[in-house]
Amino acid sequence: MHSCLAFIFSRTHGVETACDHRACTPRHAGSSTEMRHGGAREWAAEDLPRGTKMNEETLPGEGARRGGWLHGSQRGWVPVPGILWAVVIALGCASPFAEAAPMATPADRWPSFRGDPSLSAVSDARLPASPVLKWSFKAGGPVKSTAAIVGGVVYVGSEDAKVYALRLSDGTKVWEFAADGPVLSSPLVHGDRLYIGSAGTNLFALDTKNGKEVWRYGIEGEFKSSANVFPSPKGNGQWLVIGGYDNKLHCIDASTGKGVWSYETGNFVNGAPAVADGLTAFGGCDAIVHVVNLADGTKAREVEAGAYIIGSAAVVDGIAYVGHYENEFLAIDLRKGEVRWRYRDRNFPYGGSPAVTADRVIFGGRDKRVHCVDRATGKAVWTFGTRGKVESSPVVARDQVVVGSDDGRVYLLGLKDGREVWSYEIGQPVQSSPAVVNDRMVIGADDGSVYCFGGP
Repeated sequence: MHSCLAFIFSRTHGVETACDHRACTPRHAGSSTEMRHGGAREWAAEDLPRGTKMNEETLPGEGARRGGWLHGSQRGWVPVPGILWAVVIALGCASPFAEAAPMATPADRWPSFRGDPSLSAVSDARLPASPVLKWSFKAGGPVKSTAAIVGGVVYVGSEDAKVYALRLSDGTKVWEFAADGPVLSSPLVHGDRLYIGSAGTNLFALDTKNGKEVWRYGIEGEFKSSANVFPSPKGNGQWLVIGGYDNKLHCIDASTGKGVWSYETGNFVNGAPAVADGLTAFGGCDAIVHVVNLADGTKAREVEAGAYIIGSAAVVDGIAYVGHYENEFLAIDLRKGEVRWRYRDRNFPYGGSPAVTADRVIFGGRDKRVHCVDRATGKAVWTFGTRGKVESSPVVARDQVVVGSDDGRVYLLGLKDGREVWSYEIGQPVQSSPAVVNDRMVIGADDGSVYCFGGP
C-alpha cells in the first residue's frame, strides 16, 4: 500500500480490487475530482477500541428487505418474452427504474457477488448469534474474491490464479480450474454455468459440475469486475455484462461467449454493474455513474459523482448508492440524474459496496468503521469502529450485518444499533465479502484461506 505503485483496494464481486493510482486518473484533472496522493491520511491510532458509536437519533430497523428486480425463481432470472421486454424498456423511457416490492435473496443460495442483480446484498438467511468455525480451506494465495454458493457448493477465486469448487458441508474440494492470472473477481453462477474474470484478461465460462472450460472472452486489459446476468431482449437466451480495465463495459452472450455490444467509458471499470428494468448502472474511475440501455448498449444518462469510483453501486428503486475516493458516499437519483444526498464523515475514501435495506444503507470505509445511514436522508444512524480499514462489503442477513476488516476479524453486528454480536479473529486482513446461505457464512482472507462459519 505504501510502495510507489499504490493500489486502491475495493470490492467488486468479491473485491473491487487493486486499482492502479497512476492509471485511475480523474475525469477533470486539476479540479475537485483530481486525485491527491496522501489526501486521505491513514489513521495511526491502532489502539482505538473496537465498538459502536451511536447517533442520538438511532432509528428502529425494519428488517432485511429491499427493492426487487426482474428476478425469477431460485434458479436465477426468468426469461422474458420479447414483447414483454419491449414493454419494460418502453416503460423505462418514462421512468427508467420502476418502484418494486421489497424482496430479499432466498436463504438457500448466494449466486453472485452481492446476491442479486441489483447488488443490494440482503439475504433471508438466518445466521446464529454465536457462529462456530465449521471448516477452512487453504488456497495458494490471498482470497479477495467473494464466494458464490449454489446447490450446496461454494465457488470462489484466489490470487493463486485458480477457481475452486468446495462442498459447503465440509469444505472438501470438488474441482479446481487454472485461470490465466490472479482471480480477484467473484463468480456468478447461473444454471449449470459459472462465469468469472481474471487479471489475465479473460472472462471464463465453466461447467459447474466439473470445472471444465466452456468458453473464454478476452479483452486488452484485466477483469477485476464481476459479471451480472439478464434475459436477452428477444427472450431466447441470457446475456452478461461485466466491466474491464480496457475502459469498457462488455455485453456477452452467456451461451456462446460472443460479444454483443460494448460501451466505452473514460477509465477503468472496477466495480460490478447493477441490473434493473432494462438498464445497467455502474461507476468508474472516470468519476461518472453510467446508466446504459441493456438492449443495445446505448447511453441512457450519466451522472457526475465528483471523484472516481472503485466500488460497485447498489441500485434500489431507481437510486444508486455508491461511495467514491474523495471521502463521500452518495445516493444518486437515476431518474433525475442528480445526487439526492451526500454523506461525509471523515477524510477517508469509501471503496466497498453497500448493503441496502428498506430503510438503511450500510457500508465500510478506510476510516476503519462500518457506517449505517438512513436510506431516505443519508443521516447517520450508527457507526461501528474496527482496528483496520473496512474494504470488505457488508451483507445484511435479516437483523444482522456481516462484514470483514483489515484488522483480521469477521464481525456480526446488530442491524438495529450496530452493536457487536460476535467476532472471529483470523489474524490477516479480510477484504473478501461474505456469502450467506441458511445458517452459514463463507468468507475469504489474505492468509489464503476460505472460512465457513455456522451453527453448532
